[in-house]
This record gives sequence, structure tokens and C-alpha cells, in this order.
Amino acid sequence: MNLAHLANHLGMSKTTVSRALNGYPEVNVRTRERVMKAAKEVGYQPNPMARSLALGRTNVFGIIYPLLASDLGDPMFLDVVAGMSAALEAVSKNLIIAPVSPAAEQPSYQQIVRGRRVDGLVVSRTLVHDERIAFLSKAKFPFVAHGRTELNAPYAWFDYDNEAGIRMAMERLLGLGHQRIALIGAPLELNFARQRKDSFVAAMSAAGLSADPRYLIDNTLDRRSGYQAMQQLLACSPRPTAVVVDNHLSGVGAVRALLDAGIEIGKEISLIVWGNVADTLAGTNVTTIDQPDPHKAGARMVSMLMSLVDGKPASELHELWQPVLLEGSTVGPVS
Repeated sequence: MNLAHLANHLGMSKTTVSRALNGYPEVNVRTRERVMKAAKEVGYQPNPMARSLALGRTNVFGIIYPLLASDLGDPMFLDVVAGMSAALEAVSKNLIIAPVSPAAEQPSYQQIVRGRRVDGLVVSRTLVHDERIAFLSKAKFPFVAHGRTELNAPYAWFDYDNEAGIRMAMERLLGLGHQRIALIGAPLELNFARQRKDSFVAAMSAAGLSADPRYLIDNTLDRRSGYQAMQQLLACSPRPTAVVVDNHLSGVGAVRALLDAGIEIGKEISLIVWGNVADTLAGTNVTTIDQPDPHKAGARMVSMLMSLVDGKPASELHELWQPVLLEGSTVGPVS
């Protein structure tokens, strides 16, 4: 039975029945109850495409992602996406991921917005100066930034506290007597990398120490670059007694480089990695700065995005979750 048949059955107009089914406030309670009861009795199922057209929505949300090969084997990324998908499936909506090359990323945002192909977007790997977010904000298109950026306008964002996570790692290492501490970091145009490096430098300064420029290596965001960065640190004289890696993808390579060099991690050199590497480093219990509940984080971003679509101001949608330090066997006192 379609909407027209249900309206004829009730002796009402299609407009009234449609509004009653969709919860419009101008339909009185008695009419709505009568329509809902009749729909249930006759087994009426709304046409989702027709409903979407009527409401001007697609019931699809998206991520335009400059996908790296390493992302496909990244359990943290996949957990967040799984949380998003599950939350949308629970309300009969869908998630699409559009992998693009870096050169095609901005045009892809423009195309999506012009065509209104999705109801909202999640913007990942935010930049310090992010043209994507500036564009979406100016276009008044619903989006949630997975991370923060520098923007002179309110926007919805979800993030983990980058400064606090690095501060916890540094307090642990400094408390064990380490002074020659190195940082292997992601490219500094990424906002999380900039915040984490700033926190590292501030922690060194607060301890009365200066960061040795040789010990500050950025542009690492995969296993190969993490491996090479650790090799570079091992070639320093003196070499650092402790290393913090600000992303788990590089962390995997850094651990491999230490193992290949015959370094006893936690005794000869201490290591803390941001992000859980347990799935990729069997037998190595790495001390980590963990981002708890990535599945719930993905679901929360979806909830924020749907609130935006329903009219909630972006200025009221900011969430900063706290990382935690998970002790492993890769940290010890200065030898």
C-alpha cells in the first residue's frame, strides 16, 4: 500500500497523512495517532526515496579522504569508520567514503556541495590552515571536523587532547631521568602534529631543557618513514635516551628499526608511541598514548553531524576527549 492508498483509506489528503507520519507539529495528536494506527494495521511502509526527496535529504553522509595505502591496514581509522557506519545504519542512513588524490580533494568538496550529494561530511586529518573547512563553513554546508584548525568562524569539531597526551608522555620520561628526548612526528601542516610538537617543546622548556634540533624529525606518517627516522636518531652522537612518536603508523616502523638494530627497548632506549600498535607488533608491549573508544568516537561524530543537519548551531558542537597513557615494557629509567 502506498501513501495515496493509505490517504484514501483514511479519507484524508496525502499532505495530511504525510505530515502525520513525519511528525509535523501542525498535525494534532488525535489525527497523528489515527494515521499511525491505520498505517500499522495495513502494513504501510514509506518509500524512503520519496521521503528523502520531500525533505530535501539523501540520508547519506560522507568522508572525502586523501587515502594512503597505509590507511587500509590502519585499525584505528577502520574502528572510527566502523563506529560511524554502525551509528548511521541504526537510523537507516548510509556512509560513503570517497578516496581522492591530494590534487582532487578540494574540487571534490566543491562538487559534493554543489550537487548536495550527501547531507553532511566528516573532514578528517585537519590542517593548521584548512581550505576544506573554510570552504564548507562559507558554503554553510553541514560538516564535523575530526580534529581542529585555525578558523575565525564557529565550526563543529571532535578531537582528542593532543597537548595533554604528549604532556603525559613527557612527564613519564622526565620523571625517569630522561633529558635527551626525541620526537618523531607527522607533517607539521597537520594540526594534530603541530599541537603535539608544541606540547613536546613546552614540556622540555618547563623542565629547563632545550630540544636538540637533531632529535626533532617530522614528515613521518607511515612505517617506512618511521623506520628511517629512527635510524637517523640512532646515528646521532650522543643518541637520545628516549623517543616519542606522535602517530602509530610511524611508530610501527620506529619499533622495527630498534629491533633490527638490536636495541633493547625500555632499557637502552625508551619509547612511547601515540596510538595503539598492538595489532601490528605482536610480542612488543609498547607504552602508548591511547585514544580510547574509537568506535564510540565515530558514532559521536555522526550524532554531532545529524544534530547540525537538524539545525543545532555549530558553536554548540565541540568535543575534546582525553587520551590515556597505557604502560608497556618500552619505558624505563636512564641506563
